[in-house]
Amino acid sequence: MPRPRLHDDALRTRLLEVTSEALSTGGEPAVTVRAVAAAAGTSASAVYALFGSREDLLAAVSAEGFRRFATHLADVPRTDDPAGDLRALGVAYRRSALADPHFYRTMFDRAVRPGAGAPAATEQPTFRVLRDAVARVLAAPPDDVEPVAVGLWGLVHGLVSLELSGLLPGDEGARAARYDAAAGAVGPALLAR
Repeated sequence: MPRPRLHDDALRTRLLEVTSEALSTGGEPAVTVRAVAAAAGTSASAVYALFGSREDLLAAVSAEGFRRFATHLADVPRTDDPAGDLRALGVAYRRSALADPHFYRTMFDRAVRPGAGAPAATEQPTFRVLRDAVARVLAAPPDDVEPVAVGLWGLVHGLVSLELSGLLPGDEGARAARYDAAAGAVGPALLAR
């Protein structure tokens, strides 16, 4: 009979979630292997066995955030309506941030890079999805639309950050409507080159 696997994917996921919460609320100084292990109900040796080091754990949290974010973006179908697809990506961006606020803050507010040699945020596959969608709307080469894509990213990032900070009043429906209205009012101006 094989030995039971003590450090499984469920524990790895739990450690990533606990670490993302600690990072988003207290920054990197709040993340110690001992504190993360205790919050996850495991041992420091489990953290080392699964991640290798504190720095590798931090990088894994950022990488997991980008992986979850990419999943939300990949759920957006590509249709014959490039402008509609771009709007749908904006909705997916918000949905991802609200579903995983700690990972969102780790990726963007705390700017924890996903490991040595990992690409910057504008070189991540998630940004390339946005850049390519903007290129489709503008019928231009992807490399020519990066400033517009960065502007749109700044718009949705700012709106989502305000919402996550509790600065936009109202219930979920009101906040969603405000997000759609603001993105609809400003987005087209950013697309007018």
